[in-house]
Amino acid sequence: MKEENFLLIEGRNAVLEAFRSGKTIDKLYVLDGCRDGPVQTIVREARKQDTIITFVPRERLDQLAQSRNHQGVLAQAAAYDYVQVEDMLKKARDQGEPPFLILLDGIEDPHNLGAIIRTANLAGAHGVIIPKRRAAGLTATVAKASAGALNYTPVAKVSSLKAAMEQLKKEGLWFVCADMDGEMMYRLDLKGPIGLVIGSEGEGVGRLVKETCDMTAAIPMKGDIDSLNASVAAGVLAYEIVRQRLNL
Repeated sequence: MKEENFLLIEGRNAVLEAFRSGKTIDKLYVLDGCRDGPVQTIVREARKQDTIITFVPRERLDQLAQSRNHQGVLAQAAAYDYVQVEDMLKKARDQGEPPFLILLDGIEDPHNLGAIIRTANLAGAHGVIIPKRRAAGLTATVAKASAGALNYTPVAKVSSLKAAMEQLKKEGLWFVCADMDGEMMYRLDLKGPIGLVIGSEGEGVGRLVKETCDMTAAIPMKGDIDSLNASVAAGVLAYEIVRQRLNL
């Protein structure tokens, strides 16, 4: 955890105030068996934000903490702040462009996440959406892999990609996901308000998310292996969207 450069918040008052201030907390570690009032208050705040809560023995908590003054609670916060999905839509409106969002399903490698954020920035995407679970968060490693693009590209974290997509459909967005069995990407109409969904290299896009998409796009491949790196696939499809938006 430390080598990824998350912000660590230790102590009951500090953790509680972090939650109440709206700081994005990725995980909450609580001393197993500790159930007193202040700790229960922190746990309730964590559940309101759908934060992942893990109960651990004292040895593990001491190992994770930077000091021994953790008072039985330790919060792991993002090194960089997340935005709301609405902020991305506002960015598109302010630029007078149809929204172009990139959604990531199960991307756990921070280098892949950083590379995709870099591509999103250069392709003119208005933001990147990631799920709270089974996904890399915003760390210094991600920032480095993004070559600085993380400072300019909004990233939102949502409890459910499927629910976020259904809400965005009400805003007029269409969704396309990368899938080897999909329609050849050059035959698809990818203009207008669009969300590009990229899955993990091993499992691809999850079933529920895939079913929520309006189109599936296949990238032509002529080699001897059957898949591209997730960040490369994101780049190929993102720039097909760019090409179509430029009417080339």
